[in-house]
Amino acid sequence: MASPELAAGDGSYDFHLRSLSAASRDSAAAADPASDPNLLQSVRRVCEMCREAKEARDEMVARAFPVMSKLFQRCAAAPTQAVASTGMLLLTILQFFLDFGEAVLHDADGSLKTFFRSCLSREFADPIVAERTLEFIIANKTKILSSFPTLIPQFYPLLLKLIASNSERLEKKFLEVLPLMMSAGSFLPLFLSLMDLPMLVVALEKVERSSGTLIGSSIATIQKSAAPEMLLALMDEAYTGSAIEDSSGNSGSDDSSPLDLADPMFLDLLKDENDGIAAKHWISPTISSTLQAAVNSTQSDRLKQSLEMAPRFLSLFFTTALRDVNDSLLCALIPVVMSRYAAMFPDKVFSFKVRKRLSDFILAAFQRSPDIIAILKKPITDRLGEAHDNPAKTELALHLCWAIGEHGAGGIDRKDVARELFENLELLLYENLATSRLGLSQEPGFDSMGASSRKSSQARLLCFVVTAIAKLATCHSELLPRARVSLAKVARTRTSDRRVWQRACDYLGLMNEPAICLSVLGPSTAQGNGPGIVDWSEGGTKMVAHVPFYLLAEQKGPPFHDFSFADLLPTE
Repeated sequence: MASPELAAGDGSYDFHLRSLSAASRDSAAAADPASDPNLLQSVRRVCEMCREAKEARDEMVARAFPVMSKLFQRCAAAPTQAVASTGMLLLTILQFFLDFGEAVLHDADGSLKTFFRSCLSREFADPIVAERTLEFIIANKTKILSSFPTLIPQFYPLLLKLIASNSERLEKKFLEVLPLMMSAGSFLPLFLSLMDLPMLVVALEKVERSSGTLIGSSIATIQKSAAPEMLLALMDEAYTGSAIEDSSGNSGSDDSSPLDLADPMFLDLLKDENDGIAAKHWISPTISSTLQAAVNSTQSDRLKQSLEMAPRFLSLFFTTALRDVNDSLLCALIPVVMSRYAAMFPDKVFSFKVRKRLSDFILAAFQRSPDIIAILKKPITDRLGEAHDNPAKTELALHLCWAIGEHGAGGIDRKDVARELFENLELLLYENLATSRLGLSQEPGFDSMGASSRKSSQARLLCFVVTAIAKLATCHSELLPRARVSLAKVARTRTSDRRVWQRACDYLGLMNEPAICLSVLGPSTAQGNGPGIVDWSEGGTKMVAHVPFYLLAEQKGPPFHDFSFADLLPTE
């Protein structure tokens, strides 16, 4: 006798199961299996009954699984011309597989990948399917992390296309999914993809103008047809040194022109899966014309929203990285971050927000692990050498100079690294002193405003360089004689900016008091002990009277009232 759960009145388990079985066998519906609106309802009811069942649950799952599996395969194999969306139906069946897979010994890994490749790759722009996909991932986050840890990192490019197409409406849910995309294999390319989210929107809109709606097989067809030729070209470039031919012409500058399928920029931006290769499309011949066309034309709502979302995504990415990622991956990421500091979508507000997050991350990573400075000595010195290429690289050099001095080039035991970085700082200092003596206003090609701006930028850089030299010599006493010589040259150069001159004089005077100099200029991660040395980490329990009075600038005598260091030091 059948249990009550198996045949309970109208709309029974058997009724819905027979409907699903008939749909999975119906050859007439093979071209568009999701066209029957009752099909999704039957799948949902079967899932609900299996969850609610008690005594006959295993029997119900065992009977439903073959039907669900057959229906899933039929929907996944549906022709790309199918009118009805299969996304909702496949996601509901996937939920059945995840909930009851252990009972029937079914590994859902293959089914999940099939959904991403056959369905989501065509329907990522469908707002209903996109939202339901994110909800599915969030609801099953624990199970996906434990049983399928590589799934989301493998398909993060497809999920980025999902948010690029649907914009801020799904941002909150996407932020919950973003940390799941981070793994050892996706860490670096994910950062590059987040940086290039506005470019992804530009590429998707170009596809849309060339091929119509994004919902369909257009992008999958583009990738399938063009990728093999591009792969062969990349292999030829790697092994023979020959350059990839540019067959794009002016396609990037005219939005109405057909999409150039062979352009590596679009192939990399529009991919569905993480291939582990860092993006190279910024050196594509068409990148400048594509960006120029995007900047000169009116920005779409999707592009405007992507320019707002990308900095927020980067903030979460960096926060997660600093919390969960080991030093090896940070060492791999920081040079990539530095290389992209001056290469991003040319929107002023977007560039400002992104650079702020990039510099904050670099400084936070050095604060967490000062040894990274010594490991990354070569890329750091390379960036110092590029300080005058453009304002963005000058700004990056400022932050690197500060980090070098603040952390003593990685620590007291990093004497060789400290000496090499000190030499680079000296070189940067002397180069700037020489140009400041010549007078920037006399340089051809600069108007008065441009010369003034560049001179101000040079003065800021010199202030940071002078400070880094003083702090580095304070941490590594063997560099003190060379530091005094360098600072004395600045002090004698009356034509340089007064702020730089004043700072050099102050540091020279401070170096005559070694204990105070170590308290003020010593590395924050390794303070010494001794008379006159202040441990600033104990500021919350010290009184101002405990500080030597000559640290209190121009104040004379004891303070007129007592107050805690906590009133002076910044709090978290």
